[in-house]
Amino acid sequence: MKVVLSRKGFDSSYGGQASPILPDGTLLSLPIPSKNDNVLYTDLFYEGKSYFEIIKELKVNTKINEKSPCHLDPDIYEQIFPRNKGWKGLFGQSGSAQGHLKNNEIGIGDIFLFFGWFKETELKNNRLQYKKGSPDLHVIYGYLEIGSTYTKRPLAEKIKYHPHAEYFNRKNNCIYEASDKLSFKKELFGYGTFKYNENLVLTKEGETRSHWDLPEFFKEVNISYHSEKSFKEEYFDSAKRGQEFVIDSNEKVIEWAKKIIVSGSK
Repeated sequence: MKVVLSRKGFDSSYGGQASPILPDGTLLSLPIPSKNDNVLYTDLFYEGKSYFEIIKELKVNTKINEKSPCHLDPDIYEQIFPRNKGWKGLFGQSGSAQGHLKNNEIGIGDIFLFFGWFKETELKNNRLQYKKGSPDLHVIYGYLEIGSTYTKRPLAEKIKYHPHAEYFNRKNNCIYEASDKLSFKKELFGYGTFKYNENLVLTKEGETRSHWDLPEFFKEVNISYHSEKSFKEEYFDSAKRGQEFVIDSNEKVIEWAKKIIVSGSK
């Protein structure tokens, strides 16, 4: 089993604001804008409120409008959008990013841990807003254990809506579908999202969000896009570029990932 840390959701270039840690602890990753996709922010709902409404409440002057499409990927939030029977969590990648996964032999049984830029929110006068003084954090918000892959047409009907279903004219396009159940904990699905807890936070307290507090044993393994120089005296300096950070297989890393998934899924 290999573990991949996958950076997804709004960032300073795409979306321009943090995804919210909602008052109930839900880590609601906001998918990036994409002119080439068909799903709109107004098509996605959490607890009766559209993603567009949530974005607009958090940032009044956002460039996103009611007709803005988004890239719903990874697609691991079960209740936000109607899908065909038999749906399981999905994640797509293409181009050089998929080439990186392919070169690292990522496949069935490996696990993606999705992380992104988050900030705590609160309700004031029935409107959502970022909590004043709350830090900008990199937080792990969900996971997907690979159960099967799609690298060419024809596709199963249940995944034809996915944005990467239209990308098979691109180099290295692949759609990863979650396993039915986690291989190491059968009571959990092969995909899922988390509610906030401190174990999910990558950012070291008091540091900028890309300065992480990783366990010491990470110094024993290779992390793609990084080197031993990434480990500073006070923190791990995570790469500013790159979507997927592949971690060499290591028992301690695997146990770390399992604990994150189990604790986040409670």
